[in-house]
Amino acid sequence: MYSFNELKKAARKTAPDTIKKTRVAILGNCATQFLATAIRGYANLNNIGVEIFDADYNQIDAQLLDLASETYEFRPDCILLYLSTDKLYEDFLDMPMSEKAGFADEMIGKLEGYWNIIVSNAGCRILQMNFTDIQDNALGSFGAKTASSFAYQIRKLSFLLEEKMSARSDVYPIDLLGIQLHLGQHSFYDASLYYNAKMTIAMDALPYVAKSVIDVIKAMNGQIKKCVICDLDNTLWGGVIGDDGMGGIEIGELGRGHAFTDLQRWLKQLKECGIILAICSKNNEDTAKEPFEKHDEMILRLSDISVFVANWDDKASNIRLIQETLNIGMDSIVFLDDNPFERNLVRQMIPEITVPELPEDPALYLQFLQEQNYFEVASFTGAGSDRTAQYQAEYERKKLEQTFESIDDYLKSLEMVGEAKPFEQVRFARIAQLTQRSNQFNLRTIRYTEDEIEKIAADDHYLTLYYTLKDKFGDHGLVSVVILEKKSDKELFVDTWLMSCRVLKRGMEEFTVNKIIETAKASGFEKLSAEYIPTAKNKMVKDIYKTFGFTEVDDGKYEITIADYKPRDVYIKESE
Repeated sequence: MYSFNELKKAARKTAPDTIKKTRVAILGNCATQFLATAIRGYANLNNIGVEIFDADYNQIDAQLLDLASETYEFRPDCILLYLSTDKLYEDFLDMPMSEKAGFADEMIGKLEGYWNIIVSNAGCRILQMNFTDIQDNALGSFGAKTASSFAYQIRKLSFLLEEKMSARSDVYPIDLLGIQLHLGQHSFYDASLYYNAKMTIAMDALPYVAKSVIDVIKAMNGQIKKCVICDLDNTLWGGVIGDDGMGGIEIGELGRGHAFTDLQRWLKQLKECGIILAICSKNNEDTAKEPFEKHDEMILRLSDISVFVANWDDKASNIRLIQETLNIGMDSIVFLDDNPFERNLVRQMIPEITVPELPEDPALYLQFLQEQNYFEVASFTGAGSDRTAQYQAEYERKKLEQTFESIDDYLKSLEMVGEAKPFEQVRFARIAQLTQRSNQFNLRTIRYTEDEIEKIAADDHYLTLYYTLKDKFGDHGLVSVVILEKKSDKELFVDTWLMSCRVLKRGMEEFTVNKIIETAKASGFEKLSAEYIPTAKNKMVKDIYKTFGFTEVDDGKYEITIADYKPRDVYIKESE
């Protein structure tokens, strides 16, 4: 972790104009100037663009209630709210005893009021710091069961905060309590700093908080990890399967096996949350798969693994093979390997990939990986656990493709069925997630929250379409999203067009545009305009509008007369 001095030095630099910047306003009931410095410095060191407005001390109400305040003039993309526990403790102590039992309920009502004001006046996202813990020991341990104690109220407030945030898609938690638990109260909090400067976070803890804030901003901007590629020997189990055999590897209760078992449990949880698991091992394939198939104490099974590569080729080449199969960016992959030589090889051959420097002791693997927080997300639908089956089915499709002499014959054999429908409430979360996660096939790369998607769906100013695709191997699920904005009675603008890369080159692009034109025509529009905004990741679609007959009228801006469009032939049957 960086030191605060390193962050302070980095904060003086200015991010290049080529980097898109997220505008963050920081409002707190305590001094936040050093926190702002730490966030700016951490962002610069990690090539993340941020612009920060740091409000004066304890000015939350003044900034949010005054529509002419500096906060609203700043036009933030998100507002970071920090109500420090230390200030709340002082407010609690000043309350009459008869009112203390209602403290948490009063505070959560105040917070919800702030959120509603922000959404109404600024229309931006909210980064909400949760509450650290204070054990005031006024009643000793008995305070944990007494509603009039601060220990009881702050823990109740933390619970209420989590409940309220879970019901809103425009509020993103910053887990300050988790950082306090990780560092310990004496490292997180400096009483001298608080009483002399009203700073509630110690200097040495500020880099950890800055990292947490930037992690969330990265996730909001679609910079997330999607896949873990794991080595096997001495990474997922102790020992070498080829030498030690099934009975000799350490897993479960054998030797250091418990540490590897817990690591596998965590990886299984990642998979259930939608993270792709893959294997890259120098091994004979049959030998490498045997523990997954036959060892009673293995947590992970072959059904959990999307791509399993075990051979004697170099790992960098095999990782490229996995990446091509999954069709995701290298910068969205984490590679785990106990061997320093293999880690360094992969880092040098594939600079974009994340390769953690695992501790020497396997007992520390899990704690180390959890602390790195590689898998921060901005949304979670709970519908990601079926991805493994989708990727396994994709592998079967690729094997089938190799048996056909023409791509047309192959596509016909898939027996594809597509569907295009206006946004529905049951789909809002998944649609929002796709806008936040999709980078390569994304023409404008505009991110939307679930709440914003719901508003767009209900707004007559827009036409919306989501697309699903299935074939004889399985259901791809929701694969494309289109948002059309009404510019006039005769013109529609393609605000958003994104698509999952796993269905590229199967006719889904043609099916999508056919339905866009059909929808526009049925609604009485005569012209369709569009835009391509280039990013570091979406170059693959820079000419797609030209491909479909659009005329480029300005740099990155296109239009087509709807009557002139000729529908493309596809091998996708529309769902009835």
